[in-house]
Amino acid sequence: MNYVVLVCVVYIAVFLAAIFIYANYAALQKLKDGTDRMKELAGIISSGAETFMKREYKVIVPVAIAIAVIFSLFIEVSSGITFLLGALMSSIGCVLGMIGAVKANVKTANTARETLSIGSTVQTALSGGIISGITIHAAGLLGLATLIIISGGFDLTRTGHGLLTNVPQILIVTRVSTYSLGCSVVAMFNRIAGGNYTKAADISADIVGKTKFGLDEDDSKNPNTIADFIGDNVNDIAGNCSDLLESFVATLSASILIVSRMFTAEDVAFQQNAYFYPVLLATMGLVGCLIGLLYAIKHKAGDDPAKELNIATYLSAGLTMIFGLALSYYFFNSVAIPVSFKVGWVSPFIAATCGIISGVGVGRITEIYTSTEYRYVKGIAQMSTEGPAFVVTKGDEVGSRSCLAPVALIGVAVLISYLTCGFYGLAISSVGMLAFVGAIVSQDAFGPIADNAGGIAESCELDPHVREITDNLDAVGNTTAAIGKGLAIGSAAMATVALIFAYVSSYMTGDIPDLNFASPLVVVGGLIGGALVEFFSALLTGNTIDSAYLMAEEGVRQLSKPGVIEGKVKPDYNHVIDMAANEALRKMLTPSLIAMIVPVVSGFLFGPEFVGGLLVGMTIVAVPRAIFMGNSGGAYDNAKKYVESGRLEYKAVEYDENGNEKEVSKIAQKGSEEHKATVVGDTVGDTRKDVVGVALDIFIKTSSTVANTMAPMFAHFHIF
Repeated sequence: MNYVVLVCVVYIAVFLAAIFIYANYAALQKLKDGTDRMKELAGIISSGAETFMKREYKVIVPVAIAIAVIFSLFIEVSSGITFLLGALMSSIGCVLGMIGAVKANVKTANTARETLSIGSTVQTALSGGIISGITIHAAGLLGLATLIIISGGFDLTRTGHGLLTNVPQILIVTRVSTYSLGCSVVAMFNRIAGGNYTKAADISADIVGKTKFGLDEDDSKNPNTIADFIGDNVNDIAGNCSDLLESFVATLSASILIVSRMFTAEDVAFQQNAYFYPVLLATMGLVGCLIGLLYAIKHKAGDDPAKELNIATYLSAGLTMIFGLALSYYFFNSVAIPVSFKVGWVSPFIAATCGIISGVGVGRITEIYTSTEYRYVKGIAQMSTEGPAFVVTKGDEVGSRSCLAPVALIGVAVLISYLTCGFYGLAISSVGMLAFVGAIVSQDAFGPIADNAGGIAESCELDPHVREITDNLDAVGNTTAAIGKGLAIGSAAMATVALIFAYVSSYMTGDIPDLNFASPLVVVGGLIGGALVEFFSALLTGNTIDSAYLMAEEGVRQLSKPGVIEGKVKPDYNHVIDMAANEALRKMLTPSLIAMIVPVVSGFLFGPEFVGGLLVGMTIVAVPRAIFMGNSGGAYDNAKKYVESGRLEYKAVEYDENGNEKEVSKIAQKGSEEHKATVVGDTVGDTRKDVVGVALDIFIKTSSTVANTMAPMFAHFHIF
């Protein structure tokens, strides 16, 4: 097989994905939007999300062009174009994903209204999620295949340099790195801006509505609630799409970089096949996702949403494993393989399987810690009888406890992959974890679609049973979203390990890359890298809380006007929506650029070893930190929903008229002190899971990709 055939296979798979996306969109279009009030509210959400994205890209585009120009001037002439290609693919993924979601929100609510069927409603919401999931899987592959064609395959003899510098760059390595970095930068902007927008709106809506005015969660009299609806789309859909696309591309980039830097002296046929394997594994994973998701939306769904979604995941993952075995035999059975392949041609398949199994395993562990069906969330809800301090403390304990198992699982996968297949196995394992990313994101997007559908149902005063259906879906969606976050950080850990190895190998002359941890430069770099993660987290948290405070003041001001709280006068939705957008866009630039600027400045000051330590420190601190953030936040959210569903039964002591003590059973209701305590926990968790946790995986991958791109420059130019 040559690279032209490889690219043709990728293009065919992308074409099939495009047909599948269009078919789902057309099916959604045929469904009704519901009542006039539902159409009006859906229009506000759609318009607000579209306006925010347009304003955001007025900032992103000039910044991306400026970075591209710098790359072309100082790194390699074409690297600016490949950077913009990555930014374009990431943008296509998030925009199309958001279009599908805003289309599906109201149609999901109306499906629940018309059918009163959980199964039918699941299929509508999943159809909207599929547009997000398959788009980002296809877009990532489309950009990479186009880059391979432009580069004339994986030719390591072709070199280039910047317009103003003469440091030699291997074209395919530089182009792949900058393509991945283009995806990373857009993902960082989308996640930080979208996270600030949605969580500032969400937190302020809870404070204003539930705490100060006693309104229901999605009461349309609360203007902050409508901003929250929009935020679900710009962060949980658009931001998440660019996030997972960036993770997916980073794993492929890591595999290509490792082959380029490890196997230059090996057999040419082996080297070519080592390039082809991860790309085709991801391509066939896309095919597996199409089959798994097609089955999920075509067979008659039951009343268990989690079961329906798990079918799609397991089927997609299983097919990806089968394809991975066949590809491993095809590419490595008849070529001379290196000694690091301990099990012969099967070695890459074992590494890929480690990634796939660990991906499913991380998802399962996340479900245990964040689902309402397990004891951890129930335990947090039970603590609500003692007040919010107990809820928050218990949630912190659950979040911290949840870190060990997924990190250990990732560690085992990394070790087995390395022992079986060498450093190449590290990258293949990370590719395997996200080879079925289309199914993962489809289910992840299911959550915010169900959440918005429930909000529309309540705001439009639909039958209470409709809200029960959407709440059921939303609780499952919180878990699928947490699973997506777990997989993002898990794949980030694997990809970053591979990228760090590729980085170290880029400036060392020995056969085995070695980062000397006895070196003060490396140790200090590691300490600063770990501290930088905390500083980055603090920036995001502070920005979000500041924005939420301002929006809460505005919400109180509007609801205090005569006639608004009674429903006789409509609040000024547009003003609150504009405020959320302005605050998010104003505060996104500084944190977004830290991940790029710090490695560059560090490299030119202290050299490549210091940056190696910096990357290791970032990774060690960020991985458990992100898992803690995501799982504690997801558990807080579902503990609140557990109480709202009327499932929290607890014992209380009462006294009769004679002063005799007796124990009675009670069930917590919405508006009770127990419910308010879980609302506090949910408010604490909001920033954790949807702002900080989701940005940390992009943070470490962006820094690692920048370091790989700049490594030749650091080796030639540094002061100390």
